[in-house]
Amino acid sequence: MASDVDICNEALSHLGDSATVSSISPPEGSAQAEHCARFYPSALVSLLEMHSWGFATRRSALAQVANPSTTWAYAYALPSNTVTLLSILAADAADDYSSPGQASGVSYDSPYTQNPNLGGAYTPQRFSVETDDSGNDIILTNQVTAVARYTALVTDTTKFSPLFRETLAWMLASKLAGPVLMGDTGRRAALSCMQTAMMWFAKATNSDASSRKADPQHQVSWLNAR
Repeated sequence: MASDVDICNEALSHLGDSATVSSISPPEGSAQAEHCARFYPSALVSLLEMHSWGFATRRSALAQVANPSTTWAYAYALPSNTVTLLSILAADAADDYSSPGQASGVSYDSPYTQNPNLGGAYTPQRFSVETDDSGNDIILTNQVTAVARYTALVTDTTKFSPLFRETLAWMLASKLAGPVLMGDTGRRAALSCMQTAMMWFAKATNSDASSRKADPQHQVSWLNAR
């Protein structure tokens, strides 16, 4: 499987640079390695943030913290490896769409929740990500015993899908084009590489979505009793 160095060398080759790097953490000393060490992390995080990739999706029970809000019932610590928070769920929720019966602790003040008189609760729940007075990222929500589904910062390249790696290499090439090629040539190459990256991104996201088929169903009490 391709390593971060392999992805960097592929990105350089997209720019017609014949140099190869052997390490970016730490960079081995060449200008190309320095540029790759600078831009690879930002290219990776940007691509992870652009889609809820299956290989990077995590679920985690949240740790409750002091609640500074008067408008939200609960506050939780944001997982440290979070790139994008996708949803907040009840602990017994089977998926992001619905849960049978009335979920305990659910506040029904949201358009995302089902009327409790029907005995069912839609998930996910409303939330807000904010920063407390100590500078900590926190999640505010009305969901008790909350579980987060989120995109995690995955740096292990063996977890990347082939199409994700291809997209990442082209995105990195677009960032490297300026410092490697410089001037108008670099700007034109950056635009061309980003256009190619978006073509691969479409293929990658379609492939990723096709591997995760959801069957959302809302089950209510009077149906469950039949």
